[in-house]
Amino acid sequence: MRLPTPLRLRILLIAALPGALAAQEPRMTGDGGEAGGWRMPPMSVTMPMVPGLENAVPPVRPFLISGGMDPAILPVAEPSRRVVVADGDTLDMDVSLVRRTIGGRDYAMLGYGGQYPGPLIQADRGSRIMVRVTNRIRLPTTVHWHGVRLENRFDGVPGVTQDPISEGETFVYEIDVPDAGMFWYHPHMREDVQQDLGLYGNLLVMPTAPDYYGPAHREELLVLDDILIDEEGLVPWGEEAPTHALMGRFGTVMLTNGVDDHRIDARTGEVVRFYLTNVASTRTFNVRFGDARVKLIASDIGKFERESWVESVVIAPAERYVVDVRFPEAGEVGITNTIQAVNHFRGTFYPHEDTLAVVSVNGPPVDDATTASFVELRENADVAADLEPFRALRGKAVDHELVTTVRVRGLPVPIVASMEADTFYVPPVEWNDGMPVMNWLSTGTQVTWTLREPASGLENEEIDWRFRVGDVVKIRVFNDPESFHPMNHPIHIHGQRFLVTERDGIPTTNLVWKDTAILPVGSTMDLLVEMSNPGSWMLHCHIAEHLHAGMMFVFEVTEP
Repeated sequence: MRLPTPLRLRILLIAALPGALAAQEPRMTGDGGEAGGWRMPPMSVTMPMVPGLENAVPPVRPFLISGGMDPAILPVAEPSRRVVVADGDTLDMDVSLVRRTIGGRDYAMLGYGGQYPGPLIQADRGSRIMVRVTNRIRLPTTVHWHGVRLENRFDGVPGVTQDPISEGETFVYEIDVPDAGMFWYHPHMREDVQQDLGLYGNLLVMPTAPDYYGPAHREELLVLDDILIDEEGLVPWGEEAPTHALMGRFGTVMLTNGVDDHRIDARTGEVVRFYLTNVASTRTFNVRFGDARVKLIASDIGKFERESWVESVVIAPAERYVVDVRFPEAGEVGITNTIQAVNHFRGTFYPHEDTLAVVSVNGPPVDDATTASFVELRENADVAADLEPFRALRGKAVDHELVTTVRVRGLPVPIVASMEADTFYVPPVEWNDGMPVMNWLSTGTQVTWTLREPASGLENEEIDWRFRVGDVVKIRVFNDPESFHPMNHPIHIHGQRFLVTERDGIPTTNLVWKDTAILPVGSTMDLLVEMSNPGSWMLHCHIAEHLHAGMMFVFEVTEP
Protein backbone atom coordinates (compact mmCIF):
# COMPACT_ATOMS: atom_id res chain seq x y z
CA MET A 1 0.00 0.00 0.00
CA ARG A 2 1.32 3.46 -0.96
CA LEU A 3 1.55 5.74 2.07
CA PRO A 4 0.00 9.22 2.05
CA THR A 5 2.46 11.75 0.62
CA PRO A 6 3.30 13.67 3.84
CA LEU A 7 3.94 10.48 5.83
CA ARG A 8 5.99 9.04 2.98
CA LEU A 9 8.06 12.24 2.96
CA ARG A 10 8.55 12.12 6.73
CA ILE A 11 9.84 8.54 6.56
CA LEU A 12 12.25 9.38 3.73
CA LEU A 13 13.56 12.54 5.35
CA ILE A 14 14.16 11.00 8.75
CA ALA A 15 15.12 7.43 7.93
CA ALA A 16 17.11 7.70 4.71
CA LEU A 17 20.53 7.60 6.31
CA PRO A 18 20.71 4.37 8.35
CA GLY A 19 19.51 2.13 5.55
CA ALA A 20 22.16 3.51 3.26
CA LEU A 21 24.88 2.96 5.82
CA ALA A 22 24.13 -0.69 6.53
CA ALA A 23 26.42 -1.88 3.74
CA GLN A 24 29.32 0.40 4.66
CA GLU A 25 32.24 -1.30 6.39
CA PRO A 26 33.89 -0.47 8.63
CA ARG A 27 30.97 1.30 10.25
CA MET A 28 32.01 4.39 12.20
CA THR A 29 35.43 5.80 12.76
CA GLY A 30 36.74 9.14 13.85
CA ASP A 31 38.94 11.20 11.53
CA GLY A 32 42.12 10.57 13.47
CA GLY A 33 40.26 9.77 16.67
CA GLU A 34 39.26 6.55 18.39
CA ALA A 35 37.12 4.36 16.15
CA GLY A 36 33.46 4.07 16.88
CA GLY A 37 32.97 6.74 19.52
CA TRP A 38 31.27 10.03 20.23
CA ARG A 39 33.33 13.04 21.25
CA MET A 40 31.94 15.92 23.24
CA PRO A 41 31.90 19.03 21.02
CA PRO A 42 34.14 21.99 21.82
CA MET A 43 32.74 24.55 24.25
CA SER A 44 33.92 27.88 25.61
CA VAL A 45 35.72 27.89 28.96
CA THR A 46 33.21 30.53 30.09
CA MET A 47 30.35 28.02 29.82
CA PRO A 48 30.01 25.71 32.80
CA MET A 49 29.48 21.99 32.36
CA VAL A 50 25.98 21.05 33.45
CA PRO A 51 26.30 18.56 36.34
CA GLY A 52 25.18 15.08 35.34
CA LEU A 53 26.12 15.36 31.67
CA GLU A 54 29.85 14.63 31.96
CA ASN A 55 29.59 11.16 30.39
CA ALA A 56 26.37 11.56 28.41
CA VAL A 57 26.27 10.91 24.64
CA PRO A 58 23.45 11.29 22.08
CA PRO A 59 21.08 8.28 21.92
CA VAL A 60 21.93 7.64 18.25
CA ARG A 61 25.00 6.16 16.62
CA PRO A 62 27.81 8.43 15.36
CA PHE A 63 28.37 8.72 11.63
CA LEU A 64 31.34 9.91 9.57
CA ILE A 65 31.39 9.68 5.79
CA SER A 66 35.03 8.51 5.81
CA GLY A 67 34.08 5.00 7.01
CA GLY A 68 37.66 4.45 8.14
CA MET A 69 39.26 5.33 4.80
CA ASP A 70 42.36 7.47 4.45
CA PRO A 71 41.30 10.78 2.79
CA ALA A 72 44.56 10.64 0.79
CA ILE A 73 43.03 7.98 -1.49
CA LEU A 74 40.25 10.36 -2.58
CA PRO A 75 40.50 12.82 -5.47
CA VAL A 76 41.31 16.37 -4.41
CA ALA A 77 38.28 18.64 -4.66
CA GLU A 78 38.72 21.64 -6.94
CA PRO A 79 37.47 25.18 -6.40
CA SER A 80 34.10 25.96 -7.95
CA ARG A 81 34.13 26.78 -11.68
CA ARG A 82 31.58 28.87 -13.57
CA VAL A 83 29.70 26.90 -16.22
CA VAL A 84 27.62 28.88 -18.71
CA VAL A 85 24.66 26.78 -19.84
CA ALA A 86 22.57 27.89 -22.82
CA ASP A 87 18.87 27.21 -23.33
CA GLY A 88 18.42 23.49 -23.96
CA ASP A 89 21.94 22.51 -22.84
CA THR A 90 22.69 19.60 -20.51
CA LEU A 91 25.26 19.70 -17.71
CA ASP A 92 26.61 16.44 -16.24
CA MET A 93 27.26 16.57 -12.49
CA ASP A 94 28.32 13.70 -10.23
CA VAL A 95 27.84 13.44 -6.47
CA SER A 96 31.04 11.92 -5.12
CA LEU A 97 33.50 11.57 -2.26
CA VAL A 98 36.30 14.14 -2.39
CA ARG A 99 39.29 15.22 -0.34
CA ARG A 100 39.03 18.67 1.22
CA THR A 101 41.72 20.53 3.17
CA ILE A 102 40.55 22.74 6.05
CA GLY A 103 42.96 24.31 8.48
CA GLY A 104 45.85 22.35 6.97
CA ARG A 105 44.19 18.99 7.55
CA ASP A 106 42.62 16.61 4.98
CA TYR A 107 39.06 15.33 5.32
CA ALA A 108 36.81 12.96 3.41
CA MET A 109 33.83 15.06 2.30
CA LEU A 110 31.31 15.29 -0.54
CA GLY A 111 31.21 17.37 -3.70
CA TYR A 112 29.13 18.18 -6.75
CA GLY A 113 31.24 17.72 -9.86
CA GLY A 114 34.29 17.19 -7.66
CA GLN A 115 34.21 20.86 -6.67
CA TYR A 116 33.71 23.03 -3.57
CA PRO A 117 31.22 24.60 -3.75
CA GLY A 118 29.61 22.81 -6.69
CA PRO A 119 29.82 24.38 -10.15
CA LEU A 120 28.46 27.90 -10.46
CA ILE A 121 25.79 27.28 -13.08
CA GLN A 122 24.99 30.38 -15.13
CA ALA A 123 21.86 30.52 -17.28
CA ASP A 124 19.79 33.23 -18.92
CA ARG A 125 16.41 34.17 -17.53
CA GLY A 126 13.63 32.37 -19.39
CA SER A 127 15.81 29.45 -20.46
CA ARG A 128 15.37 25.76 -19.74
CA ILE A 129 18.46 23.78 -18.80
CA MET A 130 19.07 20.15 -17.96
CA VAL A 131 21.37 18.85 -15.21
CA ARG A 132 22.16 15.12 -15.32
CA VAL A 133 23.01 14.05 -11.75
CA THR A 134 24.72 10.70 -11.10
CA ASN A 135 25.07 9.48 -7.52
CA ARG A 136 28.51 7.99 -6.77
CA ILE A 137 28.06 7.71 -2.98
CA ARG A 138 26.34 5.13 -0.76
CA LEU A 139 23.81 7.62 0.59
CA PRO A 140 20.63 8.13 -1.45
CA THR A 141 20.28 11.75 -2.47
CA THR A 142 18.32 14.30 -4.49
CA VAL A 143 18.97 17.86 -5.67
CA HIS A 144 16.62 20.68 -4.70
CA TRP A 145 16.81 23.84 -6.82
CA HIS A 146 16.22 26.33 -4.06
CA GLY A 147 14.06 29.32 -4.95
CA VAL A 148 13.54 28.32 -8.57
CA ARG A 149 9.92 28.27 -9.74
CA LEU A 150 10.46 25.15 -11.82
CA GLU A 151 8.21 22.25 -12.79
CA ASN A 152 7.16 20.37 -9.65
CA ARG A 153 8.52 16.96 -10.66
CA PHE A 154 12.06 18.39 -10.67
CA ASP A 155 11.90 20.04 -7.23
CA GLY A 156 14.06 17.32 -5.65
CA VAL A 157 11.89 16.33 -2.68
CA PRO A 158 11.98 12.57 -2.02
CA GLY A 159 8.58 10.95 -1.59
CA VAL A 160 6.80 13.96 -3.09
CA THR A 161 8.35 14.87 -6.45
CA GLN A 162 10.77 11.98 -7.08
CA ASP A 163 12.28 8.81 -5.70
CA PRO A 164 15.72 9.14 -4.12
CA ILE A 165 18.72 8.73 -6.43
CA SER A 166 20.46 5.58 -5.22
CA GLU A 167 24.15 4.79 -5.67
CA GLY A 168 24.96 4.37 -9.37
CA GLU A 169 21.67 5.86 -10.52
CA THR A 170 21.15 9.00 -12.61
CA PHE A 171 18.35 11.55 -12.61
CA VAL A 172 17.96 14.37 -15.14
CA TYR A 173 16.57 17.63 -13.78
CA GLU A 174 14.86 19.91 -16.29
CA ILE A 175 15.04 23.40 -14.83
CA ASP A 176 13.05 26.39 -16.03
CA VAL A 177 14.44 29.69 -14.73
CA PRO A 178 11.74 32.39 -14.96
CA ASP A 179 13.35 34.79 -12.47
CA ALA A 180 16.66 36.64 -12.48
CA GLY A 181 18.81 36.37 -9.37
CA MET A 182 21.11 34.13 -7.37
CA PHE A 183 19.66 30.73 -6.51
CA TRP A 184 21.33 27.63 -5.14
CA TYR A 185 21.09 23.85 -5.10
CA HIS A 186 21.53 21.27 -2.35
CA PRO A 187 20.27 17.81 -1.30
CA HIS A 188 16.85 17.33 0.23
CA MET A 189 17.78 14.13 2.08
CA ARG A 190 19.55 14.46 5.41
CA GLU A 191 20.85 17.94 4.60
CA ASP A 192 22.23 18.02 8.14
CA VAL A 193 24.81 15.51 6.86
CA GLN A 194 25.06 15.81 3.07
CA GLN A 195 24.87 19.58 2.76
CA ASP A 196 27.16 20.06 5.76
CA LEU A 197 29.72 17.81 4.05
CA GLY A 198 29.85 20.11 1.03
CA LEU A 199 26.89 19.40 -1.26
CA TYR A 200 25.86 22.91 -2.25
CA GLY A 201 26.33 25.23 -5.22
CA ASN A 202 24.92 28.35 -6.85
CA LEU A 203 22.70 28.91 -9.88
CA LEU A 204 23.08 32.43 -11.28
CA VAL A 205 20.20 33.47 -13.55
CA MET A 206 21.18 36.42 -15.72
CA PRO A 207 18.60 39.16 -16.34
CA THR A 208 17.53 39.98 -19.89
CA ALA A 209 18.06 43.73 -19.41
CA PRO A 210 21.76 44.68 -19.43
CA ASP A 211 21.14 47.48 -16.91
CA TYR A 212 19.01 45.37 -14.56
CA TYR A 213 21.47 46.15 -11.77
CA GLY A 214 23.40 49.37 -11.44
CA PRO A 215 27.00 49.59 -12.66
CA ALA A 216 29.79 47.67 -10.91
CA HIS A 217 33.34 46.91 -11.95
CA ARG A 218 33.09 43.17 -11.26
CA GLU A 219 31.37 40.45 -9.25
CA GLU A 220 32.40 38.17 -6.39
CA LEU A 221 30.54 35.23 -4.81
CA LEU A 222 30.55 34.69 -1.06
CA VAL A 223 29.11 31.29 -0.12
CA LEU A 224 28.98 31.36 3.70
CA ASP A 225 29.16 28.21 5.78
CA ASP A 226 30.55 26.76 8.99
CA ILE A 227 31.66 23.28 10.01
CA LEU A 228 32.02 21.57 13.38
CA ILE A 229 35.62 20.45 13.90
CA ASP A 230 37.60 19.73 17.06
CA GLU A 231 41.24 18.83 17.63
CA GLU A 232 40.58 15.28 16.37
CA GLY A 233 38.72 16.23 13.20
CA LEU A 234 35.11 16.34 12.07
CA VAL A 235 32.69 15.87 14.95
CA PRO A 236 30.39 12.96 13.96
CA TRP A 237 26.80 13.41 12.86
CA GLY A 238 23.89 11.30 14.10
CA GLU A 239 23.13 8.20 12.04
CA GLU A 240 19.48 7.43 12.84
CA ALA A 241 18.54 11.08 13.43
CA PRO A 242 20.25 14.46 13.69
CA THR A 243 22.06 15.58 16.80
CA HIS A 244 21.93 19.30 17.78
CA ALA A 245 18.17 19.18 17.34
CA LEU A 246 17.42 22.11 19.65
CA MET A 247 19.48 24.86 18.05
CA GLY A 248 20.98 23.24 14.98
CA ARG A 249 24.57 22.25 14.36
CA PHE A 250 26.75 25.35 14.74
CA GLY A 251 30.26 25.00 13.37
CA THR A 252 33.56 25.98 14.95
CA VAL A 253 35.29 26.92 11.68
CA MET A 254 33.92 29.55 9.28
CA LEU A 255 34.08 28.69 5.58
CA THR A 256 33.71 31.09 2.67
CA ASN A 257 33.56 29.47 -0.77
CA GLY A 258 34.58 26.25 0.97
CA VAL A 259 37.83 27.49 2.54
CA ASP A 260 38.78 29.02 5.87
CA ASP A 261 41.17 31.63 4.44
CA HIS A 262 39.36 33.19 1.48
CA ARG A 263 41.10 36.25 0.00
CA ILE A 264 39.99 38.77 -2.61
CA ASP A 265 41.96 41.44 -4.48
CA ALA A 266 40.44 44.82 -5.26
CA ARG A 267 41.63 48.21 -6.47
CA THR A 268 41.15 51.49 -4.68
CA GLY A 269 37.85 53.01 -5.76
CA GLU A 270 36.60 49.79 -7.29
CA VAL A 271 32.92 48.88 -6.92
CA VAL A 272 32.53 45.15 -6.31
CA ARG A 273 29.18 43.37 -6.49
CA PHE A 274 28.94 40.60 -3.90
CA TYR A 275 26.44 37.74 -4.19
CA LEU A 276 25.96 36.31 -0.68
CA THR A 277 24.49 32.85 -0.03
CA ASN A 278 24.13 31.28 3.43
CA VAL A 279 24.46 27.49 3.15
CA ALA A 280 25.07 26.85 6.88
CA SER A 281 22.88 24.36 8.72
CA THR A 282 21.70 26.87 11.33
CA ARG A 283 24.00 29.89 11.67
CA THR A 284 22.63 33.34 10.84
CA PHE A 285 25.46 35.68 9.81
CA ASN A 286 25.76 39.42 10.34
CA VAL A 287 28.14 40.34 7.54
CA ARG A 288 30.18 43.55 7.69
CA PHE A 289 32.65 44.90 5.12
CA GLY A 290 34.90 46.81 7.51
CA ASP A 291 34.27 50.56 7.16
CA ALA A 292 33.48 50.31 3.44
CA ARG A 293 30.12 51.64 2.31
CA VAL A 294 27.59 48.93 1.46
CA LYS A 295 24.62 49.29 -0.87
CA LEU A 296 21.84 46.67 -0.61
CA ILE A 297 20.33 46.01 -4.03
CA ALA A 298 18.67 42.57 -4.19
CA SER A 299 17.65 39.45 -2.29
CA ASP A 300 16.35 35.95 -3.03
CA ILE A 301 14.29 36.52 -6.18
CA GLY A 302 15.28 39.87 -7.62
CA LYS A 303 15.79 43.49 -6.71
CA PHE A 304 14.39 45.60 -3.88
CA GLU A 305 11.98 48.38 -4.79
CA ARG A 306 14.85 50.76 -4.12
CA GLU A 307 18.48 50.49 -3.17
CA SER A 308 19.54 51.43 0.35
CA TRP A 309 22.66 51.92 2.48
CA VAL A 310 23.25 49.31 5.19
CA GLU A 311 25.91 48.86 7.86
CA SER A 312 25.71 45.07 7.68
CA VAL A 313 23.75 42.25 6.07
CA VAL A 314 21.83 39.81 8.28
CA ILE A 315 21.52 36.61 6.27
CA ALA A 316 19.76 33.51 7.62
CA PRO A 317 20.27 29.94 6.34
CA ALA A 318 19.20 29.61 2.67
CA GLU A 319 18.80 33.37 2.10
CA ARG A 320 20.67 35.30 -0.57
CA TYR A 321 21.54 38.99 -0.77
CA VAL A 322 23.27 41.12 -3.38
CA VAL A 323 25.28 44.16 -2.29
CA ASP A 324 27.59 46.63 -3.99
CA VAL A 325 30.66 47.70 -2.00
CA ARG A 326 33.18 50.41 -2.84
CA PHE A 327 36.67 50.22 -1.37
CA PRO A 328 37.94 53.83 -1.11
CA GLU A 329 41.37 53.27 0.44
CA ALA A 330 44.31 50.93 0.00
CA GLY A 331 44.92 48.30 2.66
CA GLU A 332 43.23 45.18 3.97
CA VAL A 333 39.50 45.06 4.68
CA GLY A 334 38.06 42.20 6.70
CA ILE A 335 34.68 40.79 5.72
CA THR A 336 33.46 39.66 9.12
CA ASN A 337 30.63 38.01 10.97
CA THR A 338 30.18 40.60 13.73
CA ILE A 339 27.69 39.57 16.42
CA GLN A 340 26.67 39.82 20.05
CA ALA A 341 27.12 36.24 21.18
CA VAL A 342 25.14 34.87 24.12
CA ASN A 343 26.01 32.72 27.09
CA HIS A 344 22.70 31.03 27.85
CA PHE A 345 23.65 29.94 31.34
CA ARG A 346 24.66 33.39 32.56
CA GLY A 347 22.18 35.31 30.42
CA THR A 348 24.95 37.60 29.18
CA PHE A 349 26.03 38.92 25.79
CA TYR A 350 29.56 39.53 24.60
CA PRO A 351 30.90 40.91 21.31
CA HIS A 352 32.34 38.36 18.92
CA GLU A 353 33.81 38.62 15.42
CA ASP A 354 34.89 36.00 12.90
CA THR A 355 36.79 36.80 9.71
CA LEU A 356 34.99 35.37 6.69
CA ALA A 357 37.31 36.78 4.02
CA VAL A 358 39.99 39.41 3.56
CA VAL A 359 39.97 41.98 0.75
CA SER A 360 43.42 43.29 -0.23
CA VAL A 361 42.87 46.75 -1.72
CA ASN A 362 45.87 47.79 -3.80
CA GLY A 363 47.09 48.48 -7.31
CA PRO A 364 46.30 51.45 -9.58
CA PRO A 365 43.22 53.32 -8.30
CA VAL A 366 39.94 53.35 -10.21
CA ASP A 367 38.05 56.62 -10.65
CA ASP A 368 35.56 56.41 -13.48
CA ALA A 369 31.82 56.71 -14.11
CA THR A 370 31.11 53.49 -12.22
CA THR A 371 32.98 54.76 -9.17
CA ALA A 372 31.13 58.08 -9.34
CA SER A 373 27.68 56.48 -9.76
CA PHE A 374 28.09 54.42 -6.58
CA VAL A 375 26.74 57.31 -4.47
CA GLU A 376 23.38 57.11 -6.25
CA LEU A 377 20.49 54.99 -4.91
CA ARG A 378 18.30 53.69 -7.70
CA GLU A 379 14.52 53.47 -7.62
CA ASN A 380 13.54 50.34 -9.54
CA ALA A 381 10.50 51.17 -11.67
CA ASP A 382 10.38 47.65 -13.09
CA VAL A 383 10.06 46.18 -9.58
CA ALA A 384 7.40 48.72 -8.63
CA ALA A 385 5.38 47.78 -11.72
CA ASP A 386 5.68 44.07 -10.91
CA LEU A 387 4.49 44.69 -7.34
CA GLU A 388 1.60 46.98 -8.24
CA PRO A 389 -1.08 44.22 -8.46
CA PHE A 390 -0.09 43.03 -4.97
CA ARG A 391 -0.11 46.35 -3.11
CA ALA A 392 -3.88 46.40 -2.67
CA LEU A 393 -3.72 42.88 -1.20
CA ARG A 394 -1.37 43.80 1.64
CA GLY A 395 -4.33 44.71 3.83
CA LYS A 396 -6.41 41.63 3.04
CA ALA A 397 -7.55 39.29 5.79
CA VAL A 398 -5.21 36.54 6.90
CA ASP A 399 -5.97 33.29 5.05
CA HIS A 400 -3.88 30.93 7.17
CA GLU A 401 -1.98 31.16 10.44
CA LEU A 402 0.93 29.14 11.76
CA VAL A 403 2.60 29.02 15.16
CA THR A 404 6.11 27.65 15.61
CA THR A 405 6.89 25.72 18.78
CA VAL A 406 8.79 22.67 20.05
CA ARG A 407 8.08 19.56 22.12
CA VAL A 408 10.63 17.36 23.83
CA ARG A 409 10.57 13.89 25.34
CA GLY A 410 13.23 11.75 26.90
CA LEU A 411 15.89 14.42 27.23
CA PRO A 412 18.35 13.97 30.11
CA VAL A 413 16.97 15.44 33.33
CA PRO A 414 19.86 17.93 33.74
CA ILE A 415 19.00 19.48 30.36
CA VAL A 416 15.34 19.93 31.27
CA ALA A 417 16.25 21.34 34.67
CA SER A 418 18.75 23.79 33.13
CA MET A 419 16.27 25.01 30.54
CA GLU A 420 13.74 25.71 33.28
CA ALA A 421 16.25 27.57 35.48
CA ASP A 422 15.73 31.26 36.10
CA THR A 423 19.22 32.06 34.77
CA PHE A 424 18.52 30.64 31.33
CA TYR A 425 18.09 33.27 28.61
CA VAL A 426 16.87 32.94 25.01
CA PRO A 427 17.54 35.78 22.52
CA PRO A 428 15.39 36.57 19.46
CA VAL A 429 18.15 35.27 17.15
CA GLU A 430 20.71 32.61 18.04
CA TRP A 431 23.95 34.03 16.64
CA ASN A 432 26.03 31.29 18.28
CA ASP A 433 25.60 28.02 20.14
CA GLY A 434 25.29 29.18 23.74
CA MET A 435 24.78 25.64 25.12
CA PRO A 436 26.86 23.33 22.90
CA VAL A 437 26.77 20.15 25.01
CA MET A 438 23.03 20.26 25.73
CA ASN A 439 22.37 21.06 22.08
CA TRP A 440 24.58 18.17 20.92
CA LEU A 441 22.82 15.70 23.23
CA SER A 442 19.35 16.56 21.89
CA THR A 443 18.42 14.52 18.82
CA GLY A 444 15.59 14.24 16.36
CA THR A 445 14.33 11.23 18.33
CA GLN A 446 13.68 13.46 21.38
CA VAL A 447 12.85 16.85 19.88
CA THR A 448 9.89 17.67 17.62
CA TRP A 449 9.89 21.10 16.04
CA THR A 450 6.36 22.05 15.10
CA LEU A 451 4.41 24.19 12.68
CA ARG A 452 0.90 24.28 14.15
CA GLU A 453 -2.25 25.65 12.55
CA PRO A 454 -4.25 27.24 15.42
CA ALA A 455 -7.58 27.12 13.58
CA SER A 456 -7.53 23.35 13.14
CA GLY A 457 -4.99 22.22 15.72
CA LEU A 458 -3.20 20.29 12.98
CA GLU A 459 0.59 20.08 13.06
CA ASN A 460 3.38 19.55 10.55
CA GLU A 461 2.54 16.86 7.97
CA GLU A 462 -1.10 16.75 9.15
CA ILE A 463 -1.70 20.26 7.76
CA ASP A 464 -3.75 20.17 4.56
CA TRP A 465 -3.61 23.37 2.52
CA ARG A 466 -4.97 23.48 -1.03
CA PHE A 467 -4.76 26.41 -3.44
CA ARG A 468 -5.26 27.19 -7.11
CA VAL A 469 -2.87 28.84 -9.52
CA GLY A 470 -3.53 32.57 -9.36
CA ASP A 471 -4.39 32.66 -5.66
CA VAL A 472 -2.59 35.25 -3.56
CA VAL A 473 -2.55 33.91 -0.02
CA LYS A 474 -1.78 35.80 3.19
CA ILE A 475 -0.02 33.63 5.77
CA ARG A 476 0.72 34.88 9.29
CA VAL A 477 3.46 33.07 11.22
CA PHE A 478 4.07 33.57 14.95
CA ASN A 479 7.14 32.30 16.79
CA ASP A 480 5.90 31.33 20.25
CA PRO A 481 8.42 32.52 22.88
CA GLU A 482 6.87 30.35 25.63
CA SER A 483 7.93 26.95 24.28
CA PHE A 484 10.62 24.72 25.79
CA HIS A 485 13.45 26.34 23.84
CA PRO A 486 12.15 28.83 21.27
CA MET A 487 14.46 29.62 18.38
CA ASN A 488 14.52 31.74 15.24
CA HIS A 489 13.35 29.96 12.07
CA PRO A 490 14.18 30.69 8.42
CA ILE A 491 10.85 29.79 6.78
CA HIS A 492 11.21 28.49 3.22
CA ILE A 493 8.38 27.94 0.71
CA HIS A 494 9.11 25.77 -2.33
CA GLY A 495 8.05 26.60 -5.86
CA GLN A 496 6.47 30.00 -5.23
CA ARG A 497 7.57 33.53 -4.34
CA PHE A 498 6.35 35.72 -1.50
CA LEU A 499 6.54 39.20 -0.01
CA VAL A 500 7.17 39.87 3.68
CA THR A 501 4.56 42.59 4.02
CA GLU A 502 4.62 43.13 7.79
CA ARG A 503 6.70 42.29 10.86
CA ASP A 504 5.25 42.67 14.36
CA GLY A 505 2.53 44.95 13.02
CA ILE A 506 4.96 47.25 11.19
CA PRO A 507 4.51 47.33 7.39
CA THR A 508 7.53 46.62 5.21
CA THR A 509 8.43 49.79 3.32
CA ASN A 510 10.91 48.32 0.81
CA LEU A 511 9.57 45.12 -0.71
CA VAL A 512 11.47 42.34 -2.43
CA TRP A 513 10.43 38.88 -3.63
CA LYS A 514 11.63 36.15 -1.26
CA ASP A 515 11.55 32.38 -0.92
CA THR A 516 13.07 32.29 2.61
CA ALA A 517 12.62 34.71 5.52
CA ILE A 518 13.84 34.61 9.10
CA LEU A 519 11.34 34.68 11.98
CA PRO A 520 12.90 35.74 15.33
CA VAL A 521 11.64 34.44 18.67
CA GLY A 522 8.49 36.24 19.78
CA SER A 523 7.93 37.82 16.37
CA THR A 524 5.08 37.67 13.89
CA MET A 525 5.48 38.07 10.14
CA ASP A 526 2.92 38.28 7.35
CA LEU A 527 3.71 36.63 4.02
CA LEU A 528 1.84 37.41 0.81
CA VAL A 529 2.40 34.29 -1.31
CA GLU A 530 1.74 34.27 -5.04
CA MET A 531 0.57 30.76 -5.93
CA SER A 532 1.83 30.66 -9.51
CA ASN A 533 3.16 27.13 -9.81
CA PRO A 534 1.05 23.94 -9.69
CA GLY A 535 2.15 20.86 -7.77
CA SER A 536 2.90 19.47 -4.33
CA TRP A 537 5.27 21.82 -2.51
CA MET A 538 7.01 21.91 0.86
CA LEU A 539 6.88 24.63 3.51
CA HIS A 540 9.53 24.15 6.19
CA CYS A 541 12.16 25.60 8.46
CA HIS A 542 15.54 25.70 6.71
CA ILE A 543 17.54 24.88 9.81
CA ALA A 544 18.50 21.37 8.71
CA GLU A 545 18.09 19.80 12.15
CA HIS A 546 14.65 21.41 12.62
CA LEU A 547 13.46 20.10 9.26
CA HIS A 548 14.54 16.57 10.17
CA ALA A 549 12.91 16.96 13.58
CA GLY A 550 9.52 17.37 11.91
CA MET A 551 9.16 21.07 11.04
CA MET A 552 7.60 20.81 7.57
CA PHE A 553 4.44 20.02 5.61
CA VAL A 554 3.30 19.75 1.98
CA PHE A 555 0.65 21.96 0.36
CA GLU A 556 -1.08 21.55 -2.98
CA VAL A 557 -1.48 24.07 -5.81
CA THR A 558 -3.74 22.99 -8.68
CA GLU A 559 -4.61 24.47 -12.04
CA PRO A 560 -7.74 26.67 -11.94
